[in-house]
Amino acid sequence: MSDRPVSEESHPEDSREADALSVTPRPVSLVQRAALFISLAVVGGIVDLWTKHVVFLRRGLPGEMDIWWVWEPFFGIETAVNIGAVFGIGAGKGALFATASVLAAIGIVVWLFVFRAAESLWLTVALGLVGGGIIGNLYDRLGLWWQPGYPEAWQSGVRDWILWRINERWTWPNFNIADSLLVVGACMLLYQSFFLQPVPPAQTKSASAESTDHRDDKPAENSA
Repeated sequence: MSDRPVSEESHPEDSREADALSVTPRPVSLVQRAALFISLAVVGGIVDLWTKHVVFLRRGLPGEMDIWWVWEPFFGIETAVNIGAVFGIGAGKGALFATASVLAAIGIVVWLFVFRAAESLWLTVALGLVGGGIIGNLYDRLGLWWQPGYPEAWQSGVRDWILWRINERWTWPNFNIADSLLVVGACMLLYQSFFLQPVPPAQTKSASAESTDHRDDKPAENSA
């Protein structure tokens, strides 16, 4: 019979499990997440503003040129100015929408870096895309593209140029890159809410404690 104490017997499976439990997640660098968020927001805003400038420069103001079809009759380029919000709702309320955009941007930054939502890569990317959409449309809402001679109503209007429709009856209101970024970011946030909820810390600790208890309750085996 072996004289080696039972407590010194090797249990590879228990060792591996203990190692896994003892590994702590690597801390997230909020500085890196801030850089990612700012990069997505700035690049998204620049792409939106550049595409608006180029399309309006080449295709003119709304009504000056016919639709340029990329895939007739489903997808084309047509300049338009939306003086409202989604589907043109709230026409003439540009100052209100601009204020809401600024408040939303402040709220996003606070959520990410004060309440540490930036620890989630998914949320950082989603809100970075939303930030890009806010920058692009806020520029237009502030009238920074408007020129003397344009209709006064356009001073708080947003330039749109992407046309998508099934037919003449089922036509989606014209939109732009900023709108697309906002929609993608919002969809990512919804997906996060329904499918990517983090495990509550209490539940994680409970699972770890339960796993430890199971190891302790395992009967010792004597070697002969």
